[in-house]
Amino acid sequence: MRSIKHIHGEKESHWVGDGFFVKTLISHLDDNPDLNYSHTDPFLLLDYAKPTTFSPNPAYKMQPHGVGQHPHKGFETVTIAYAGEISHVDSTGGRGDILEGDVQWMTAGRGILHEEFHSEAFGQRGGIFSMVQLWVNLPSTH
Repeated sequence: MRSIKHIHGEKESHWVGDGFFVKTLISHLDDNPDLNYSHTDPFLLLDYAKPTTFSPNPAYKMQPHGVGQHPHKGFETVTIAYAGEISHVDSTGGRGDILEGDVQWMTAGRGILHEEFHSEAFGQRGGIFSMVQLWVNLPSTH
């Protein structure tokens, strides 16, 4: 039987951009210097966005809810949309919507930027939004 390495305490939810109200369940970025997170490798972070209701956003074209352009160099993300929809666009021209029930596995190499917002359809109608995102370490050789 394996031994328990660490019990992670309750963490406060926080906003990522203005579209993702998440609670971080696993993080190698914890501020506690006494903790060694090598036991979570290859997983770097797990964010859970509990069901949150968003009102219709009539200003979607000008101000969609989400997070603007940012890098993901050195890790991959696995995003599961439980409710709502996410639009993904990256600097290579890749784009697509992650619809309710969909899973996206994204590998972002050196120099690639991406952004994630509520999809236009979801932004305009509003509704319940819930998702999870897992960050997986990507060795530099890949």
